[in-house]
Amino acid sequence: MENTFSQNIKITPEHLDELNHVNNVVYLKFMEKAAIDHWYHVATEEERESVRWIARRHEIDYLRPAFLNDELTIETWVEKHDAISTERHYLISKNGQPVVKALTLWIALDPVSMKPKRLPAELMAKFDRLF
Repeated sequence: MENTFSQNIKITPEHLDELNHVNNVVYLKFMEKAAIDHWYHVATEEERESVRWIARRHEIDYLRPAFLNDELTIETWVEKHDAISTERHYLISKNGQPVVKALTLWIALDPVSMKPKRLPAELMAKFDRLF
């Protein structure tokens, strides 16, 4: 998918839980990092300073485990948006096989008031180009 942001990560001991597989919370951290990195990739410095993002809802499907030294690919893209929110999807895979499928509803906040903020038209157009 042309508008997908992708990054790879190698699983290390700190990613594991007592079952010796990647802990569920760690996947959420991987997703957050990918979302932030994607935002920094597409937004200008001025745009990044004009809005903060907060997660309103996560949906996560854990499909298969990942273990120490596994190489995972994390893909993320914005599926849809409105004036104050984006629905960001994620696919985490190992050797082409899905490990986690997820989505997060992100809400745009004003960086001063920390209240929901309408996204500027220029930024909305940028999200439209991501589809």
